[in-house]
Amino acid sequence: MITAHKFDFVDCLDIVFMATVLIVDDDVKLLKMLQRTLTYEGLLVITASNGLEALKQVDAYRPEIIILDWMMPKMDGLEVMHQLRTENNRAFIMMLTARDAVENRVEGLESGADDYLVKPFAPPELVARVHALLRRIENKTDKQPVSFADLHLDPLTHLATLDGTALELTPTEFDLLHYFLRHPRQVLERSQILTNVWGYDFGGEQNVLEVYVGYLRKKLEANGHPRLIQTVRGIGYALRVE
Repeated sequence: MITAHKFDFVDCLDIVFMATVLIVDDDVKLLKMLQRTLTYEGLLVITASNGLEALKQVDAYRPEIIILDWMMPKMDGLEVMHQLRTENNRAFIMMLTARDAVENRVEGLESGADDYLVKPFAPPELVARVHALLRRIENKTDKQPVSFADLHLDPLTHLATLDGTALELTPTEFDLLHYFLRHPRQVLERSQILTNVWGYDFGGEQNVLEVYVGYLRKKLEANGHPRLIQTVRGIGYALRVE
């Protein structure tokens, strides 16, 4: 099933662009419910019932947000996400799945998800998380390039480099690095980072910040580069040279 709904702006979203959300799930009843819910919130909603169909919809509509079921026929959610990230697709991806074990959450995040919501869930929670992702898109008002040591980031071109070499970053990795670069040498509390990068504390997924700091460190410290993101025990992190 592939459908799209045009909308009138809803003031409560406080957005000034036509945001497109792709919902991918083989549960037709759930798909229709989410479609109605997010259409009512003032979004252009595209749907797909399997992974292959989802990739076609991404090519056709270029959605800003993708809500992606894990277990689906033809191609599961992790395969879809892997292909999108391999192609450097910058859409925000929310995994939607009944898999609630910690290792499943970590696997989803490590595969490139920006958020992870476990079924069954309350529709208002999903709406709140979508709003948070939309604010991350809309509130990128600081467009000036930022630098620290040999690390450079340009929000306008969405390019980050280290020692002149481009870094392949997911949207969340890019936003997190951008936040660190806007506050060099400062000690940033975990809650402060979560609020400013994710827009809210992830609730049950308390280790999401540690997971993404780990991703950035792995990419920044490749080829023996010294550590730039330092752990400040009991508080949070700081971008500085030890």
